[in-house]
Amino acid sequence: MFKVLDTTLREGEQTPAVCFSAHIKLAIADLLDKIGVDIIEAGHPIVSPEIAQTVKRIARRALHSVVGAHARSVEKDIDMALEAGVGFLGVLYCVSAERLERVFKQDLQAAQAQIGKIIAYAKSQSPDILLRFTLEDGGRTSFENVVSASMAAIEAGADIISVADTTGSMVPGSKNSMFAFIDKLKDVFDKYGASPLLAVHCHNDRGFALANALEGLRAGAEIVDASVLGLGERAGIVDLSQLLLTKALDFERNDTINLKYLPELYTLVSEHSGVQVPVHFPIVGKNAFTHCAGVHTHAVMEDQMHYQSFSPELVDRKMCIALDQMSGLSSVKWALEQIQVEPEIGLAKRVLGVVKQTGHRGKSVNLSELRYIVDWCNEQADN
Repeated sequence: MFKVLDTTLREGEQTPAVCFSAHIKLAIADLLDKIGVDIIEAGHPIVSPEIAQTVKRIARRALHSVVGAHARSVEKDIDMALEAGVGFLGVLYCVSAERLERVFKQDLQAAQAQIGKIIAYAKSQSPDILLRFTLEDGGRTSFENVVSASMAAIEAGADIISVADTTGSMVPGSKNSMFAFIDKLKDVFDKYGASPLLAVHCHNDRGFALANALEGLRAGAEIVDASVLGLGERAGIVDLSQLLLTKALDFERNDTINLKYLPELYTLVSEHSGVQVPVHFPIVGKNAFTHCAGVHTHAVMEDQMHYQSFSPELVDRKMCIALDQMSGLSSVKWALEQIQVEPEIGLAKRVLGVVKQTGHRGKSVNLSELRYIVDWCNEQADN
């Protein structure tokens, strides 16, 4: 079993031009809770008073999900996050040699001291909080630095160590894979007698975010970050719907996750982020359960699982047949039945002719237009 942390309200707002209104954030949080997300990262309070207030509102909402906040390794960030009353706090720091030298102007020892100090401070202020330390750009940081920073955080009270592939540079199956990284890190922790939870935060710059997350889980990670539509910096992160479906079908096979709210959640986030759901997007895209070619459509009308790996009803969707230049008689007959027209062979053939002509103009016929085509074909037959 692994936990899912949704960060649509934090990482998602790092998508250029995306900023959710406070009331929309509450609605998103409610839907995430209904779906069964384990942790909702509600925002980074220090960014603005509006975000701080909204995080506080969500934290007071009595959700089943744990509500969390994000913070830099700075006391004022910690204070604002804890003031919101969250049950989870994520603190980040980068200890790559380049960042330490060129940005922070400090050595590793000083960084360790700062990390330990800030984690200990947060725990002293809120002993029961679930505290995560994130190794920003962990995948490109020397392993020795990762271990040193992690142990400093663990000794100071961190409950979770998160490895962030911040630039999406890790590649499954390569020497630079999330599996190898997490596996090696677990061995080191075992050696030191440390037992933090391990989390992964995977960016999608190369298109490997979900694959890297699954690699992390295979190596023993227990928490994965995701967002609706994979929203986030640059190419974004792991898509929430894909991760949840994988968890429900392949990792746990239980009903603790309610996937039927996914279409509603994605519609809401898409509308208020201005980011369209691609038509071919898995699970929630318009075409995710739409079949086109004649061989496919004939088979799925007998049993939709011939060309689907899971039932669309699981996510409150329905199978659909496309009507265009690829259609055959079986597709047209199916569509006629959907609009309660007797699929008589003569009519079906005439309708198919018009459907194919329309399809060759780069257009698909929906059921509303199909009614007009039926009327047209009947009139033509009468004349």
